[in-house]
Amino acid sequence: MSDQTRFTLNETDLPRNWYNVMADSPVPPAPVLHPATFEPVTPDFLAVLFPMDLILQEVSTERYIEIPEPVRDIYKLYRPTPLVRARRLEQMLGTPAHIYYKNESVSPAGSHKPNTAIAQAFYNKAAGTKSLTTETGAGQWGSALALACNFFGLDLEVYMVRVSYDQKPYRRIMMETYGAQVFASPTDRTNYGRSVQAKSPASPGSLGIAISEAVEVAATSDGAKKYSLGSVLNHVLMHQTVVGEEALKQMDLAGEYPQVVIGCVGGGSNFAGLAYPFLRQNLKDGQRTRLVAVEPTATPSLTKGVYTFDYGDTAKMAPIVKMHTLGHSFVPPSIHAGGLRYHGMAPSLSAFYDAGLIEAIAVPQLATFEAALTFARAEGIIPAPESAHAIRVTIDEALDAKAKGEKRVILFNLSGHGHFDLTAFQAYLRGQLEDYEYPAEAVQAAIQELPKVAVEA
Repeated sequence: MSDQTRFTLNETDLPRNWYNVMADSPVPPAPVLHPATFEPVTPDFLAVLFPMDLILQEVSTERYIEIPEPVRDIYKLYRPTPLVRARRLEQMLGTPAHIYYKNESVSPAGSHKPNTAIAQAFYNKAAGTKSLTTETGAGQWGSALALACNFFGLDLEVYMVRVSYDQKPYRRIMMETYGAQVFASPTDRTNYGRSVQAKSPASPGSLGIAISEAVEVAATSDGAKKYSLGSVLNHVLMHQTVVGEEALKQMDLAGEYPQVVIGCVGGGSNFAGLAYPFLRQNLKDGQRTRLVAVEPTATPSLTKGVYTFDYGDTAKMAPIVKMHTLGHSFVPPSIHAGGLRYHGMAPSLSAFYDAGLIEAIAVPQLATFEAALTFARAEGIIPAPESAHAIRVTIDEALDAKAKGEKRVILFNLSGHGHFDLTAFQAYLRGQLEDYEYPAEAVQAAIQELPKVAVEA
């Protein structure tokens, strides 16, 4: 085993292909349904929102999809990202566990999100798209897509969940610096936004509402705009697998292999990006790595949600997919991990959880920020509140290894830094944050509005 702390790859080691987990999935995919007819969607329907190259990636069963050279060229601004042995955290915890983290916070946008934003902007530009619309929760995705659209000369409208728009003004400024227009959702710019404002003038918004607004703008633009999504869909998760492919090489440099791989989950992109290449090794090479997805107790779609067909957005304009869901009309509490405030989970990740191929844990907000401070004071990096969920469970795993007196190799995804989340840390340090438990009554009410789909699961 190496004594190194940082394990870095050269530009020549940058992956040349994305990994498509659907090629190795033991779980057959459920159909994607039209939101109005409940029939399987057609390429014509999806083409209103996405360029054809991304539609083909969404349904592909090819194991590897080549990364275009223009995308790889921009990746080289920050990739390969470092793998770091968290030795100071290990010492602080007094654990025999070996803790590693993949540091995705080094991208220009400060998170893993550019891995798919750059790809989506490239394919839209190649298809002749002039303008994109999107939603963003905490602002990480909006920042990444604004960066990517800047590189490819595309206009961008971002519908940012209102509670995050108010909590994280510097994310908005970052998006505007890259040239994007940013609106607090729900807005008065769309039919759906106005309807939400009429029913709930003080609505904090949600990712489901923001998605509805962005989809409405694209779908009613007569082809002038396309829509871009930062998580959930197969092609988005596939673009993120550069993280796990690099990590496999870097763990080899470290002379170890993880027994546990951990990532936070809202829609599923950063967890899947790290975990899916390790899932491939589990499925094909007999590895037995535990893959642990961590979500907030306030929005526990995997651990408390229903596995069924539901709309991807609140206005019922997006396709219907089979996923773990809290109900498309559910508006999550205003936790500071805005990127995890989504009612559903990626269909592939939901299927793997249902099949027992991955684990899921829900953690409360206060314990999450406690872990964030521990990590910051040990390793020097202030993590995003979303990433802190993975840190919470990493610390718990390391302390469990300590209690059992066993070595345990743990790898987690530091999916972003928290430099623009300092108001959340200020609130925690002042004792102004609170825990939000599973809102059972609100979820049960939302579940009553699930689409009545007559499809064999």
